[in-house]
Amino acid sequence: MVAGQEHKKPAGRMTQLKWLLVVVFLLFSLAEGIYLVYKLQVSDMTLRQYFLQRVYPVIMKMAGKTATRLEQKGVQPPLSFYTLQAVQNNDSVLDFSAFRGKKVLLVNTASDCGYTGQYAELEELHRRFPGAVVVLGFPANDFKEQEKGDDATIAQFCKRNYGVSFPIFKKASVIKGTHQHPVYRWLTDPAQNGWNSKTPSWNFSKYLVNEAGELTHYFDPAVSPLGEEVIQALEQ
Repeated sequence: MVAGQEHKKPAGRMTQLKWLLVVVFLLFSLAEGIYLVYKLQVSDMTLRQYFLQRVYPVIMKMAGKTATRLEQKGVQPPLSFYTLQAVQNNDSVLDFSAFRGKKVLLVNTASDCGYTGQYAELEELHRRFPGAVVVLGFPANDFKEQEKGDDATIAQFCKRNYGVSFPIFKKASVIKGTHQHPVYRWLTDPAQNGWNSKTPSWNFSKYLVNEAGELTHYFDPAVSPLGEEVIQALEQ
């Protein structure tokens, strides 16, 4: 009997250890759930937005190699970039003549997109080149309705979750059509910008205008704002 009992003790200990691991796992999962609920409440993120923020690095790795890049230098636009203006989401009008002598990166944005994490990178870019580079965000609901919020909701989302301090404009359409924003009409019409007809392929497409008001680059969404090619274009 003693020998038999001693033989059963290791199996009993293994069972206890398994139950302990199960309890630890459940407690850990509960803590993760509580943290997630807290983060969603504090950040005003939906569960979808939180998930997309987490998988953003994976999306960039998968899509980056096939992203479109366009470049054309020295083309004077038939219509001056500095004649444009746009209404910010605080209702103030921003005249683009204020951007003379600066590079301008224009990006169509959305809050429910796999690339929404680029808000953080755009903000870092904005802070890295103070006075030399201007980042402009144009919220749009053109792609799979990934920007359904109103201007106030968008502004709060950008500020609370990504600390955005660069100009964000009123939500508008950026694709070609009767309701296309005049700034994006300029960016996608060769008769106005001098050479480019490429429209945004998705949210967070990027257009770069140089210090002379010339459109020089287009970058697909999968090109990071902090990617080497974007930084090189800004430093040229």
